[in-house]
Amino acid sequence: MRLFPRTARRRLLAATAVCSLALGALAVPLATADDGKGLKNRQHDAQHQVKHAQQDLDESSSQVRTALAALDQARTSLDAARGDLRVANAKLAAARVRDDQMQQRLAEAETRLSTAQQDLADGQDALEQQRLSLTDTITDIYEGDDPALLTFASLMKSQSTADLTRQQAFNDVVVNRQAHAYDDLHAAEVLLQVREHQVRAARDDVEVQRAEAADHLVTMKGLQEDTQAAVAKVHGLVVDRVSAGRAAKRARHHDLRALRIAKKREAHVRQLILAAARRSRGGYNGPTNGLFIRPVPGSVTSPFGYRIHPIYHYYGLHDGTDFGVSCGEPMRAIAGGTVISRYWSDVYGNRLYVSLGNINGKNVTAVYNHATGYRVGVGDHVKQGEVVGYVGSTGWSTGCHLHFTILVNGTAVDPMSWLP
Repeated sequence: MRLFPRTARRRLLAATAVCSLALGALAVPLATADDGKGLKNRQHDAQHQVKHAQQDLDESSSQVRTALAALDQARTSLDAARGDLRVANAKLAAARVRDDQMQQRLAEAETRLSTAQQDLADGQDALEQQRLSLTDTITDIYEGDDPALLTFASLMKSQSTADLTRQQAFNDVVVNRQAHAYDDLHAAEVLLQVREHQVRAARDDVEVQRAEAADHLVTMKGLQEDTQAAVAKVHGLVVDRVSAGRAAKRARHHDLRALRIAKKREAHVRQLILAAARRSRGGYNGPTNGLFIRPVPGSVTSPFGYRIHPIYHYYGLHDGTDFGVSCGEPMRAIAGGTVISRYWSDVYGNRLYVSLGNINGKNVTAVYNHATGYRVGVGDHVKQGEVVGYVGSTGWSTGCHLHFTILVNGTAVDPMSWLP
């Protein structure tokens, strides 16, 4: 179990440790062939931290883990929703730009149609005038009011050998005037056909632009609805994020209260240990190699030592060694001793203290945590190898394991320096 820091100095140490870890992580890519051994050591340390990350989660209650998981999910969902909103806004902005362009093209097409329609109306009027002019021209020709024709007519009255030639010239003048009149009419008709074609093309263009504008309007409406939905989702997730944050904060406060209670109880047991140490006489003196046995056969999953807490992010002590074993695995007394305390803790679950007496002038106590239950009670004497209880996952635990602690004069030390 880790100890929470109690002073600003410890918080400063925590910050320093975090910075050191960060700088160390940044320094890894800079390693060269000359420091390959150091790189391997850092790689081993990193793998070691990853391996024990799950066990580190035991240092918080299930309520905190659940609350923090919900908080992380809320953050992730909120970030994703904000990303969706940014995309929706970008699409809507692009659609509005395109809408402005389409409206401009529609207005230009309508202007071209209006101009073409006006040109057609003017052409129809011009054609009608041309037809009237042709009628007047033909009428004038055959009524003989044209001065040129009258001149030719007078010449034709003379009785000369050139009458035939003059008659032919007269006919040519009449034909030329008729041809010019019909050419002008034909030109007006052709121009009118061109203008009718222009009107049809302009009208088709307007219809295309209107259809595209109508389709784009549907697209715009859909994008606006998507944006509104994204805004509403972000608002809802902001509320969820705030609620999840408050729940996590409440869970942390609950953990802190449970931890204070646990530490108060520990302090009381420590006083009992120190009092017993003062009263005790004699004890074992000699080598400690082979003096103890392991409490369980499992491998170490999380060692004793200081590290950054994965949940609370403080620099604290993991005050024991975690052994990864199955629930129900027998836990054995590492040496002969007396049970001095047994109780339930929200943090440690079922706890058991076994005093091993004085060893080389130091009082030694073995502590078993997170058990499903114990076979011995306060005052019972146990022999080395005797089953004192069974591995469990009570208290702050994410899975079955034994959190084993050695106290020397009431202070936690590395158990592996005493165990084989």
